[in-house]
Amino acid sequence: MSSTIELRPIGRVQVREADGASEIEVHEQFVDGLEGVDEQEYLWVLYWMHELGPEDRQTLRAHPMGDRDRPKRGVFALHSPMRPNPIGLTRVKLLKRKGNRLHVEGLDARDGSPVLDIKSG
Repeated sequence: MSSTIELRPIGRVQVREADGASEIEVHEQFVDGLEGVDEQEYLWVLYWMHELGPEDRQTLRAHPMGDRDRPKRGVFALHSPMRPNPIGLTRVKLLKRKGNRLHVEGLDARDGSPVLDIKSG
């Protein structure tokens, strides 16, 4: 079994600070995959936390919510961004689709985050 996994982003996050909404721009070669997405009220968005450095990916224990008064726990028991594979997962409300752009609410990804997948939710 290979230990290498190849991921190709299907799009990119664009955060709009003014209204708290975000846009997911889906790359043109994946637009056909959006057919029927308009019928969904919620979507699951998987994205790569691209701003984390290699040292962050080595961290396996952290204080919950960064609270140093609480004992460290394993990252798999936390909602911490520090993890070996920094894949984010957020359930978002779909506000509208406009071509290859999804307007969503509730996405906790940073501007420019590569989107790995979108699933109905």
